[in-house]
Amino acid sequence: MIGYRLNNLKKYLDDLAAKLPAPGGGSAAALTGSLGASLISMVINFSIGKPRYARYEKFLNATLKKSEKLRKRLLDLVDLDVRAYKSKDLKESLAIPLEVARLCLEGIKLCPELIKKGNINLISDVGVAAVFLEAAFTSAVFNVDINLKYLKDKKLSKTLREELNKKERLIKKIRLQTEEKVNEIIRR
Repeated sequence: MIGYRLNNLKKYLDDLAAKLPAPGGGSAAALTGSLGASLISMVINFSIGKPRYARYEKFLNATLKKSEKLRKRLLDLVDLDVRAYKSKDLKESLAIPLEVARLCLEGIKLCPELIKKGNINLISDVGVAAVFLEAAFTSAVFNVDINLKYLKDKKLSKTLREELNKKERLIKKIRLQTEEKVNEIIRR
């Protein structure tokens, strides 16, 4: 199977819209997360090398390394989610969206500092990145929850649900703070 990672976006969207078992919401969550991480990378790439942001160069380079790692892994998870769904392996079907959710939380944590140290002309893109990452997180959680129903280990199910509840509160808080700061800047 040639994965979506190496194919084109039109093919992916055509398959997503078609009456096919996969791709579905899980891979769409991973793609949305990858889009959010890509926007973070874009903002950083437009900041690096600009005299106005020279004092933040070390931060920007380190953050770019993180956002690129997240972007690539989330893109890999688009195909891995399709494969997990087709395999009917519950552990894989649970592990993939859990990883997507965790990675999206890592990604959104990059946004608040980027508002202060990234290219001001792309501030709205930081806001869009935060919204995409929260949406991808929430979408991934839907996929975790649907699979938790079938998990026989109720203790593990409870532990995962508690972890996700904490992360859900945190990601909402970060997205809201990011949105408020972005709006404050763009509506001046």
